[in-house]
Amino acid sequence: MSTTDPATRAAGLSVTLGDAPLLTDATLTLAPGRITAITGPSGAGKTTLLRALVGALPPGARVTAGSLTVLGHDILALPAEELRRLRRHKLAFVGQDPGSGLNPRMRVDRLIGETSPQRRRTPVPDLLRAVRLPVDEGLEHRRTASLSGGQQRRVALARALARRPAILLLDEPTAGLDAALRDDIADLLRDIADRDGPAIALTSHDSDFVARCADDVLALWPARPVTTPSTPATPTAPATPTAPAPIRASAGPEPVIEVTALDARVGTGRTRHQVLAGLDLALQPGTLTGITGPSGCGKSTLLRTLAGLHRPEAGSISLGGEPLAPSYRRRTRDQRRRIQLVPQNPLGALNPAHTVGAALTRPLKLHFARPADRCGARVAELLTAVGLTPGHAERHPHELSGGQRQRVSIARALAAEPDVLLCDEVTSALDADTADDIMELLRSLRTDQGLAVVLVSHDLPLVTAHADTLLTLGRSDAASLTDHRPAASPVPN
Repeated sequence: MSTTDPATRAAGLSVTLGDAPLLTDATLTLAPGRITAITGPSGAGKTTLLRALVGALPPGARVTAGSLTVLGHDILALPAEELRRLRRHKLAFVGQDPGSGLNPRMRVDRLIGETSPQRRRTPVPDLLRAVRLPVDEGLEHRRTASLSGGQQRRVALARALARRPAILLLDEPTAGLDAALRDDIADLLRDIADRDGPAIALTSHDSDFVARCADDVLALWPARPVTTPSTPATPTAPATPTAPAPIRASAGPEPVIEVTALDARVGTGRTRHQVLAGLDLALQPGTLTGITGPSGCGKSTLLRTLAGLHRPEAGSISLGGEPLAPSYRRRTRDQRRRIQLVPQNPLGALNPAHTVGAALTRPLKLHFARPADRCGARVAELLTAVGLTPGHAERHPHELSGGQRQRVSIARALAAEPDVLLCDEVTSALDADTADDIMELLRSLRTDQGLAVVLVSHDLPLVTAHADTLLTLGRSDAASLTDHRPAASPVPN
């Protein structure tokens, strides 16, 4: 194939799963040395289009219209062995939840080296520097469980770059990264396209990132429902997610959670290092505490510590004035119910063998002993609350977009009717309108039910617009607490 020929050409491509359209009439051309950004709201088919380019449509999905060629091949019709060879040597795909695709038993240097054509001579330090990861802190000798979500994302990108692919496909490559890192990744991709000449396609909701690095932009939109002449369409206002009916409300000025002198470390052996030191924090009912800071500063570790999934080195945590065991397993079922975590990578947190309905039914049965045959209405209510439809209850996680999986993860947490909701980058994979809907849902839950919300995010304008208190963490283990409420409101301890 000539270097001037398109690396990929899709014409009128449509993909369905059962009766549900995943992608409608997409036309795309990828050329060597150019970056194409694929934009559009959650559920428009951005991830489906990228997966089609590597011949990995979701199980049960099929092409109903159009054509697709990749490096001169009809990739969806390639025999399995040829497809594996093409992926191994010519294609690189970094998914939206890259951490779930990294072997947790392998160290970073092996993870990066295994994809290189010349494993023993792979310049791992150079690749780490390229993706803005430190090379003087022993990170290459650590396993992925000790990395933050943003660090895992960059390790996955380094793995892809080690392959030197002809086509590089990135699904939301800057989700969970702070603004400075987003700019660094944009500049890196621009340099790679100009220097090495791969065709790059990426999906993103970040307009600034797209403007900084993309040569071309393809905007996708969800398929519109088809109306028949016998059933005329009736204009309706767009549905706005509403919170489930309040079950109870927290009362009184006492903090629902108090954290005192908390220390936490990550890593093992020589790579073990401190990320939180002497942290004090109080979460008041009905408030939103925003947590910001650079990747790797301990934001996710703090949430996991509150949820009992990461054991602290020192300090104490209390729930409703009662001491809380550091380990999730040593907490009572009611204590576990009252604190719910929405993780950064929902694909790894949702059982791929279970439908959405089954995932939401489990906490209803576990915490409220509700019979399975009486859970349908509540499941439908929860899905509607997060901007999905009751019909999504029949789907499996792989049949959903990244944004839809994130909303299912939020709905599952809300099913437990918690007092505290810990949200780790829950809006990073969502378009602006859907993110606003989720923040409005959280506001309603705080107002109606007294829910205390902790939101980790790199989107500083979004956090400051909604947070009552802003906690800024830094690599120096220092934290600053800022009150964003009116002066008449009490300042948290």
